[in-house]
Amino acid sequence: MPGTNEINQEHGLRHQLSAGQMAMAAVGSSIGTGLLLGSGAAAQIAGPAVILTYVVGAFLAWIVTNALGELASAHPAAGSFGVYAELYLNPWAGFVARYGYWYSVVMSVGAELVAAATYSQYWLPAVPGVVWVAVYAAVLLFVNLRSVGDYGRFEYWFAMVKVVTIVSFVVVGASLLIRGSVIPQYGRNGGFFPNGAASPLLAVSFALFSFLGLEMVAISSGEARAAKEIPRATKIMFALLMFVYIGATAVLVGVLAWNRVGVAQSPFVTVFVVAGIPAASTLMNVAVLTAALSGANANLYAASRMLFSLARGGYAPAGFGRLNSDGSPQLALFVSGAGVVLAIVMERWAPQSAFLYIIGASLFGGMLAWWVALAAHIAFRRRLSPAQLAALPMRAPGGALLSAVGFAGIVLAIGSTWWVPQSRIAIVSGLPYLALLSLGYLLFRKRWRSTRISLEP
Repeated sequence: MPGTNEINQEHGLRHQLSAGQMAMAAVGSSIGTGLLLGSGAAAQIAGPAVILTYVVGAFLAWIVTNALGELASAHPAAGSFGVYAELYLNPWAGFVARYGYWYSVVMSVGAELVAAATYSQYWLPAVPGVVWVAVYAAVLLFVNLRSVGDYGRFEYWFAMVKVVTIVSFVVVGASLLIRGSVIPQYGRNGGFFPNGAASPLLAVSFALFSFLGLEMVAISSGEARAAKEIPRATKIMFALLMFVYIGATAVLVGVLAWNRVGVAQSPFVTVFVVAGIPAASTLMNVAVLTAALSGANANLYAASRMLFSLARGGYAPAGFGRLNSDGSPQLALFVSGAGVVLAIVMERWAPQSAFLYIIGASLFGGMLAWWVALAAHIAFRRRLSPAQLAALPMRAPGGALLSAVGFAGIVLAIGSTWWVPQSRIAIVSGLPYLALLSLGYLLFRKRWRSTRISLEP
């Protein structure tokens, strides 16, 4: 019967994370250096109606959040959606979801560290960027090699800085609009739907990519203090992300003309300058630096746990599944760190066209994890009796039916990128990437697969 069952293959992990720490780790992973970069790109497609884009994106993300929360409360596991896929779908789904996601977050850490180095040169331009990358990477490795409780406390306050920054942005921007200090832009420059009534739907993929990171609650569930922390963390995390993205987007296209978003300086700086806040540029540089390091820290944690889970499941060398005295998967962490170096090298020296395909595959890997999670949740619900359902620590509203709606909605959102040049690269590079992962599964399953997860409901 599904209950608060620890996945047997993940024994040894420490159970120290509180609901707040799990939630803030997810927020830290989701809100990266761009902050409003995704919404800025979406605004170029949908205009002021981008607000509706983020409402639709938030609804789909809410479905994924609840499905993962229910699965995580029943089976806390660092392997998260990959483990659930093996339990309720098949080994192939577990393999491609975990390796696809591992690659996605490793690329993200590399991008975050490069951005952090750029922000640091604001104060010390003579220091080479590679020095900053090395320093920050060493700090993050040190944090992640300690107990998960120490990691949780560090990430909680790091992520809190950017949450406070965005909340301040929303409050300041809303006050400017309410007081009439700026002219509301919602109906100007072509109206609320300047590019047509369907344009908000064509931009939904940007909203979904913005919410990537919410799966961190499920990933960290394997180290939660107790099962009751998981539903609380799920609710806190989603409430924060929904307010951040919908609130900030509504303020953004209200204060700035939609066709100017992302063209000049950071919209955060623009709003704070208009509000008369001194040293706006310096304050925002501190905020985006913290955001970059928080995102890198959270994603490095996720990458190490995903590789750890693959090793414990028999899909990676066994050494990646070993823990140090503090309960951290040390070798998996170092290998994920080496992947960060590769990501930085590719970002610096790969041809721009090639790097776009690399990033597109990375984004597709995140969506692949969501698809697998929803499919696993549908299969999970089909195997439950009414009594087993009633015993779950957390239940997803709408059950399997709503997960099916979410699955179809995400397929349509990603499929629509074919008609959107700004985001077509995700589907163009994603399908060959899925084929490559599948080939990897066929080649290595006999060599690495020595054990099977055995956990029946």
